[in-house]
Amino acid sequence: MDNDLARDRPSHSIPLVFGAGAAIGVLGGMIGLGGAEFRLPLLISLFGFAALSAVILNKAMSLVVVLVALPSRLFAVPASQVAAHWPVAVNLLAGSLLGAWAGASWAVRMRSATLYKVLAALMVLMAAALVVTHTTTLDALTLPVWARIPSGVVSGFGIGVVAAIMGVAGGELLIPTIVLLFSLDIKTAGSLSLLVSLPTMLVAFARYSRDGSFAVLGANLRFAGVMAAGSVGGAVLGGLLLGVFPDLVLIPALAVILLVSAVKLARHD
Repeated sequence: MDNDLARDRPSHSIPLVFGAGAAIGVLGGMIGLGGAEFRLPLLISLFGFAALSAVILNKAMSLVVVLVALPSRLFAVPASQVAAHWPVAVNLLAGSLLGAWAGASWAVRMRSATLYKVLAALMVLMAAALVVTHTTTLDALTLPVWARIPSGVVSGFGIGVVAAIMGVAGGELLIPTIVLLFSLDIKTAGSLSLLVSLPTMLVAFARYSRDGSFAVLGANLRFAGVMAAGSVGGAVLGGLLLGVFPDLVLIPALAVILLVSAVKLARHD
């Protein structure tokens, strides 16, 4: 486990922390996501948190962003429409809750050097998911029911593991999974992904809290609150900018940011 889980960061000014959170929120908002995958490397490279500390703080801020986004998302997509697809959420949760517990368990047991490399590999996965989701047309897989249900559980487990280890909500992976496996439109998939993400994150939180890993959150509560506020505000602004920049330019640029971040994490001591 990291030696500096509870180390505070009093030297970072509030405007810097808020501004960094806002910038991340804008990036995420422009592609309809929370931006946690961009926040994680920033917590490590700019603010100097060790890997596990950064993951836990990222998870806390992701939870805040999801809680804020859920009501507005349900306003955009009627709750009745989302509720009609509750079996999809249950199917994915059957795997993601277990995956979140397992992922958090593995994260707290990893050596820091190993965790940095795992995070780097997952950043590459996120970059690939970003490009595929936003540059190709996702056609639903024609799976029979007997194959779709176990596929949903297995996919949910994998997403839960990734979300717990990176401290993200997992929408980057949940949305295309819902579209591919369950033939839903992307707006409904986005709302369902939030309903799956919320309990999945809470399970990861419960696991992280078992062995004192949460000390970093208590020691950096102000930092996390300010950055989360910036992320929420930035996400609103990014949502307003949705469509302003063509995906042909925006998506490759964001993918490059993720890949550069992955290289830096892989080289981190």
